[in-house]
Amino acid sequence: MLIHTVQSGENIYSIARTYNVPPSRIITDNQLSDPGRLVVGQTLVILFPTEVYTVRGGDTLTSVSARSGVPVLTLYRNNPQLKGKPEIFPGQVLNLAYETPPLGTIRTNGYAYAYIDRDVLRQTLPYLTYLSIFSYGLGQDGTLVLPSADDDDLIALAREYSTVPLMMLTSLTEEGTFSSELAATVLTTPELRDKIIQNTVETVIAKGYGGVDVDLEYIPADAAADFAAFIGLLREALPEGYVVFASLAPKYSADQRGLLYEGHDYAAVGAAADFVLLMTYEWGYTYGPPMAVSPIPNVRRVISYGLTEIPAEKMFIGYPNYGYDWPLPFVRGETKAQSLSNVAAVARAGQRNAAIEYDTTAEAPYYTYFDRPASYADAVEHEVWFQDARSADAMLRLVREYGLTGASVWNIMRYFPSLWLVVNSLYAIEKLI
Repeated sequence: MLIHTVQSGENIYSIARTYNVPPSRIITDNQLSDPGRLVVGQTLVILFPTEVYTVRGGDTLTSVSARSGVPVLTLYRNNPQLKGKPEIFPGQVLNLAYETPPLGTIRTNGYAYAYIDRDVLRQTLPYLTYLSIFSYGLGQDGTLVLPSADDDDLIALAREYSTVPLMMLTSLTEEGTFSSELAATVLTTPELRDKIIQNTVETVIAKGYGGVDVDLEYIPADAAADFAAFIGLLREALPEGYVVFASLAPKYSADQRGLLYEGHDYAAVGAAADFVLLMTYEWGYTYGPPMAVSPIPNVRRVISYGLTEIPAEKMFIGYPNYGYDWPLPFVRGETKAQSLSNVAAVARAGQRNAAIEYDTTAEAPYYTYFDRPASYADAVEHEVWFQDARSADAMLRLVREYGLTGASVWNIMRYFPSLWLVVNSLYAIEKLI
């Protein structure tokens, strides 16, 4: 794998000649919707298969897999143009193999709401070890608040692609915000806590989930021990073979102040859970100043502290599959950034004739542009930070560098081709079912 950064004057054909690969391969691998309009600073992942196969009449993906010895899920990962579906046609060239991934194995997790577009889900599932389905809530009477849409279909699809479905348990209210009071009440009231655990275990088994991802945020400091105890009791209540994940705020130290951090005791939760997901994103956020969503120095600080409290083999880092567009000047309490997908961020740069730059400290791409109002005097400058293949590569290499188990993507609702190309090139993705 190589990551190419588009320079002024280049086009898809000149880039293909540079690397001696067909232009069609670059287009299909990167899923370029408008290959005739590349953006200066845009990244393209260039892949070099070591073995290919040209589909013949009568072939099916299953027969190609049997003949070549390459599992169907690997064919999906090596051929993103299939979009996780088995349809192939005569003359189509399939990539059977690449060089052995240099960084070993990884476990991946992705978050999805139950209403995710099924085509996006099918396209993503071949790359996922786990799928966290968002979400069940805590009822004040110990019952579970059901997801906004039925989750049976997602559970079945996950298992079809050998991905372990995880039930998400959160303290979100009906308004979509985390309730500190609700979390504290449930965690510190044994009757409610035990009823939530019982209902969770029953739901996991009945629905066919493979475990639970617990995401209780803004827990008061005096309920930190109760949160860790809840994780431990849930883990004990689930039968053998089920897993419990705990999502944790990105802390730099044990005594870090703030409601987001004080209720998450890394050592206690790390001991109680099978795995922890460090939410290493949202430094750049909707109401904050323009900056990278996951600056690598900040992520390193969280990992470094985490490793003093939690075994590396239990740890996943969080990867943000989105960016933000801030209007300038930034005014705290007034400015609100717009969230956008990484693909949309590149498209917006092209529409605004903005060259994409790269911050080598934060390891993140960004650009500025002016909107196009009727009057030039009313033009507003914008600053956009997002993710590309370079930032994905930098983030994912931290997994191997620190000996972690994996990475978790928030979220997979919008497909980001570069991310999965980079994951598949760097690591062999573990499948557990």
